[in-house]
Amino acid sequence: MDCGIYGVVKKLRTLLLFIYIFMFVIFTSLNFTHSLSSSSTVQINSNSILVALLDSHYTELAELVEKAMLLQTLEDTVGKNNITIFAPKNEALERDLDPNFKIFLLEPRNLKSLQTLLMSHIIPTRINGSGSVFGLTRHRTLSKVHQLTIQSNGTSQQWSVNGAKIVHLNAVTRPDGVIHGIERLLIPRSVQDDFNRRRSLVSIAAIKPEGAPEVDPRTHRLKKPAPPQNPGSPPVLPIYDALAPGPSLAPAPAPGPGGPRHHFNGEAQVKDFIQTLIHYGGYNEMADILVNLTSLATEMSRLVSEGYVLTVLAPNDEAMAKLTTDQLSEPGSPEQIMYYHLIPEYQTEESMYNAVRRFGKVRYDTLRLPHKVDAQEADGSVKFGHGDGSAYLFDPDIYTDGRISVQGIDGVLFPHQEEETVVDKDATRTRTGQPAKVVAKQRRGKLLETACWMLGTVGQHSRFTSCQ
Repeated sequence: MDCGIYGVVKKLRTLLLFIYIFMFVIFTSLNFTHSLSSSSTVQINSNSILVALLDSHYTELAELVEKAMLLQTLEDTVGKNNITIFAPKNEALERDLDPNFKIFLLEPRNLKSLQTLLMSHIIPTRINGSGSVFGLTRHRTLSKVHQLTIQSNGTSQQWSVNGAKIVHLNAVTRPDGVIHGIERLLIPRSVQDDFNRRRSLVSIAAIKPEGAPEVDPRTHRLKKPAPPQNPGSPPVLPIYDALAPGPSLAPAPAPGPGGPRHHFNGEAQVKDFIQTLIHYGGYNEMADILVNLTSLATEMSRLVSEGYVLTVLAPNDEAMAKLTTDQLSEPGSPEQIMYYHLIPEYQTEESMYNAVRRFGKVRYDTLRLPHKVDAQEADGSVKFGHGDGSAYLFDPDIYTDGRISVQGIDGVLFPHQEEETVVDKDATRTRTGQPAKVVAKQRRGKLLETACWMLGTVGQHSRFTSCQ
């Protein structure tokens, strides 16, 4: 009897344990499914305020939103709550805006300033143009730093935001947001300060330039500076060599300080322009090569830190895709190709175009010594190289900070192989370069001349070949 009761209790315990495990599994799976559904990306329907912004009359603002890569951020915001967009009219962005400030906003390196400017026009709450709102109200924008002050007297004709008049109240309304048209662009103080800092070059310290470091012509590497000498020690160079003029003029001072202070952070600047290439788009292959070829990026960083300036001719992705396996098979060929695209000068589109317009053809030194790259004017632009291996200046001034200049081109450049030509002068060489057989003309001395004259008087001149 006791054994039967014990068996029933044991079965009940097993059944309860099974039920407990089953409920735990179901509860865990429900939580996992809920977490997946909550973390999934919110889908935007065709009636969204973002779609209306892209299709509205505020096309200039819509283009800036796309260039600032804010669509995903706005989609996430719309999925959580309503938004209010204060959109300046197209004329305010085309004619009324300072051209230099617009260029500043469109530069890839100022992407954060553009994002801050645009997010300062958006409030993550819905504000309708109803007559029930009076006085001053402050609202925090999507930038999370700046606030907008909205003033209204209760009528549709007296609405303003940060002093800018709202010219078109409730221009576009959708279930998830509303767009109000304003008369001008709202510029936050931080963005204005960034623009003034760039324009006045405050970020570049005014330090007296030093001479450019010397390059050893045998190894093509930077010469190490001479160790400091104690006072009264003999000079490193002999007096005669120190006073004798050099074979050529000394190089001009570099536009950067360089020297032992290493004021410029070359590594940070190289990383900055590589990041700019990635944000610009269409130059991912070039950026990938610079990232993988760490020796090339390190050398560029060292040159900039030492005070050198560089102009990078960056082939776009279409040009890099045309490289064949034979061109990249030899060891070190990617480095040699990239060295041919680095010019140890600071050139912009304007300076290069003015040079080729004035001189017709300009030859720039490259880091692939001793090869040079030719530039000439063609079709209103600058063309590099020769014949089929030429490339045009496609995307000018992708990155310009005073020390590194990046110019996009639509082809990969290779050194021009000059054919050896032999000048046929006085028939001493044939066209194949082989020396031709030339019969030397016999010269007759005074004595032989006199003998031949005497033989000619007696009629025996023709019997001697020397006299013919």
